[in-house]
Formats: sequence, structure tokens, C-alpha cells
Amino acid sequence: IYLEAEPGHYITVARKEKGSNNWFIGNVNGEQTRTSKIKLDFLEKGKKYLATIYADAKDAHYKTNPQAYTITTKKVTSKSKLSLLSVSAGGYAISIKPIN
Repeated sequence: IYLEAEPGHYITVARKEKGSNNWFIGNVNGEQTRTSKIKLDFLEKGKKYLATIYADAKDAHYKTNPQAYTITTKKVTSKSKLSLLSVSAGGYAISIKPIN
């Protein structure tokens, strides 16, 4: 599922793992630092999930600090919206798993 895209600038894609209810989201960003805003309305309604977010740190930069990142966890549902920093030539990845 394409969550957001601007050809030549950025793309954010979600994919469900085969044979499970796990989801994965990946973002690749172009030259301009931006805040990515995505909805998780593709998740099953009424269920709770745990999202593990691997994102660019505020001081990340592809030339001077390319390995600066943060890892956070957050409970989410199909009603959740995320705002994530995506620095120049950066991106993020999210693993989303159901909470039983």
C-alpha cells in the first residue's frame, strides 16, 4: 500500500507479512528534510498493535551523521496517525505487530 509519495522526492509504503497480521512500513526521503504524516487506517479495526519505529534522529545527516537514529515503541490502532521526521536522504522503518 502506498501511504504517501512524490516522485523524485519521497515514498512511504506499507506491506503485510504473508501468513500473519504483522505489517511493515518503509520510507525513503529525497534531498529535503520533511515531516512524514501517515494514517494507519489499513490496520484491522478494533485491534491494538505495537509499533517499533526506527527513525532518523534530529541531528541525522547523510554526509555528516548518517548513522544517527532513534528506536521507539508505541501502541497504535487503525485510528492512529504518525508524524515522523525524515531527514535529507534519510527515512524510517516501522514494524507493527498485533498485541494479543
